[in-house]
Amino acid sequence: MPLSPLLGGYDHVLLDLDGCVWVGDAATPRAPEAIAAIRAAGKTLAFVTNDGRRTPEEYVRKLWSMGCTAAVEEIVTVGSAVQHVLSEIEPGAGAYVIGAPAVVRHVADAGHRVLNRTPRAESADIVVVVGHDAFDYDELTVAMRAVLAGAQIVCGGRDATFPTDDGIRPGTGAIVAALEYATGARARSVGKPEPQMFKTALDRLGAARADHRAGRALVVGDRLDADLGGAAAAGLDAAIVLSGVTTASQAQAAEDPAPVAIAADLATLVLGP
Repeated sequence: MPLSPLLGGYDHVLLDLDGCVWVGDAATPRAPEAIAAIRAAGKTLAFVTNDGRRTPEEYVRKLWSMGCTAAVEEIVTVGSAVQHVLSEIEPGAGAYVIGAPAVVRHVADAGHRVLNRTPRAESADIVVVVGHDAFDYDELTVAMRAVLAGAQIVCGGRDATFPTDDGIRPGTGAIVAALEYATGARARSVGKPEPQMFKTALDRLGAARADHRAGRALVVGDRLDADLGGAAAAGLDAAIVLSGVTTASQAQAAEDPAPVAIAADLATLVLGP
């Protein structure tokens, strides 16, 4: 199936997941066909997500269950970005983690002691925040006390919301905002719109060479702040799809940066109506 003219100008495509490839547990219309067509045209693909609730292996299984082919090395999660940042800190720091088990594993793999459910949690050196389904007020309380005692905050992004099958839900950014407001501290964000995740994706695709031209990679996402803004920070073009949280009027009003294209969904962008 031929690609739209827009895709012809790019060698690499970086796809957001929530709101772009799927909403909740359902693929967006014709998303598997769009991904297959990108591959058939010889483009390389990466999936970049601020959602830290799953491991890369779990994301691969979810993509395959929807009919979308994917490999573990194509998945770039916010958990891997958190691990990269924490690996720069001397090993052995105490960490309190607001996050799914996948994020806890990334923190431990970075060489730090996870203090969740221990008497020392409120004296942690680092508080890691990545939104997850079981988040509760007690977690916020422990994190707040640790930060007031001097802990630094590392978060997986500032997405205010994310789309699900049953409607919009609060994202990591909502938790981070509460923690910052309660403590007066400022979190270090490592997810989109920070450029690191896009750069990591390009490294994995072999696209981050000295002669790499930004215009040869296209980011596709549903958020103006995380996807469009993050792509611009990484020197990449971005297209916005309207299958997630951004409305047509919001996308059309975006400038500096402006999207290179706006489409109803991924398949319409890639294959045409």
